[in-house]
Amino acid sequence: MSRIGKTDAMTDKLIAEFVGTFLLVFLAVGAAVSGIKSMGMLGVALAFGLVLAALAYSLGPTSGCHVNPAVTLAFWLSKRQDGKEAALYVVMQFLGAAVGGFVLWVLVNSGGVTDQTGGLGTNAFGGDGPNAIGAFLTEALLTAAFVGVILLVTDHAAAPGFAGLAIGATLAAVHLVGIPLTGTSVNPARSLGPALFAGGESLEQVWLFLIAPLVGGALAVVVWRISRPKNAVLSDEGTEQLGREGD
Repeated sequence: MSRIGKTDAMTDKLIAEFVGTFLLVFLAVGAAVSGIKSMGMLGVALAFGLVLAALAYSLGPTSGCHVNPAVTLAFWLSKRQDGKEAALYVVMQFLGAAVGGFVLWVLVNSGGVTDQTGGLGTNAFGGDGPNAIGAFLTEALLTAAFVGVILLVTDHAAAPGFAGLAIGATLAAVHLVGIPLTGTSVNPARSLGPALFAGGESLEQVWLFLIAPLVGGALAVVVWRISRPKNAVLSDEGTEQLGREGD
């Protein structure tokens, strides 16, 4: 591939990560902001799962659809992505989440949308929920489970055609566990984007939801190395496998 071709391919990947993370925040966090009281935890959990499944199938062939720095960290640690590309992915994920958070803020403050979460869908600990230690363990373990599934189902040895469904279902399940505890992050970008505009305690506590999912992502690599089939052939481009399974 020529240098121009490589540059164009990288640009496409970075745009996909930006757009995907923006949509995850705008649609899934937005579902919590505008409808958690009417839909309940199950509805919000399904929103996250369905959005991510749709993104995996639509953007997976372009970028692998990480849309999550914890996922990108795991792919880098497992040598399925080089460091430069991983760093650029993370930058675009945070930018996409920030734009998503800004749009939600505009809708709540100027668009007549009622924020049913009381904090722009941000994550939190303390109060009626777990303390910092409990929240950290919760987020790290939930992220490890979620990212571990992603690593396993994007191996070439995995059952073809079902990676997006498995990833979306796992995210939904993780949210059912985590929403009553921390609001469920498992994604540093998803947490920081809304917190930037919610401010106050949400921004003060966001450090935990930046660090714990990254720890969970690293732990997922250990789980993946232990659990994956010994004869699996790695997919260098992660969920780009999704685009090839239908060929």
